[in-house]
Amino acid sequence: MTKRKSTRKKGIEQSRLLMIITYSVIFLLFLIAAGGAGYYFGYSDGKKETIAGYKKAAAKHQKKSVVISRKTEPELKKRLQEVLKRERTEADKTASHEYSTPSKKVSHPPKGPERPVKLTVELPKLAIIIDDVSFARDVRKIKALHLPLTMSFLPPTSNHPDSAKLAAKETYYMVHLPMEAKNFSSPEPSTLDTQDSQQQILERIGEIKQLFPKVKHINNHTGSTFTSDEIAMNRLVFALRKEKIGFIDSRTTAKTVVPYVMKNFGLTYVARDIFLDHDPDIAAIKKQIKKAVNLARNHGSAIAIGHPHKETFEALRQSKDVLKKVQLVQIDALL
Repeated sequence: MTKRKSTRKKGIEQSRLLMIITYSVIFLLFLIAAGGAGYYFGYSDGKKETIAGYKKAAAKHQKKSVVISRKTEPELKKRLQEVLKRERTEADKTASHEYSTPSKKVSHPPKGPERPVKLTVELPKLAIIIDDVSFARDVRKIKALHLPLTMSFLPPTSNHPDSAKLAAKETYYMVHLPMEAKNFSSPEPSTLDTQDSQQQILERIGEIKQLFPKVKHINNHTGSTFTSDEIAMNRLVFALRKEKIGFIDSRTTAKTVVPYVMKNFGLTYVARDIFLDHDPDIAAIKKQIKKAVNLARNHGSAIAIGHPHKETFEALRQSKDVLKKVQLVQIDALL
């Protein structure tokens, strides 16, 4: 009897122990689950607070940036104006050949485009364009120099009717296209005007192509107003592209918009670097020729523009030794 009671007591204790273990396990599982849930909700709340804080900080930073921008805007504008002022010191000055009557007072033309210094083992190239070629005497005097100068012919008019016929005898030439200018009292007939429509400019360039079928490049005669008008230049470049003719900027104004127009068309901007004879004095022209040679030596190439004046021809004749420091070429060799 005693043995049976002992066995029964032992079984009850085991059941109690099992129950305690079971409850303990259940309680432990509950704590784990509760802790995980607490972590999740805590993370979620923390995430919300972090995002809210980030947005608040970003908004504050943005507001601060706007305030700073407004404070510095006048200063930036002032600096920009100073840069533009330095760049356009010669903005209101044009090439002397835009005036109808020569003056003893020299009008210095705008400077040529800024270009980086270029180191090369080749002999630097210099192209000299002679503008305003109109008569047989001009061609004879140019050829008498025995230098590879590029002749740029004015379109024929009643005053110089044979310019296209003279050009036809040359292997390579340019056309010196008259364009609207600020300071020129005697414009050529059929001068391109900023008010010309796209159709008018297309027709004019079509006429030029018929008169000068071998033309590959033109440069502007006068044109300080035209080349500073973006709409007009867009129309011109569009017409020139149709006839497969390139444009070389004579840079008769520092306000030229040709660089931007050419860039918009995906074309290379080409411009003269220096005028040779804005001061019609042989000594002055010789100095300009030396500058042109130095520009070519510094940059690998350069473009100079002169005119069929006796002083220009004499200065070139006296500068042949200086010109030996470069390879004198026609303009197409640089393009």
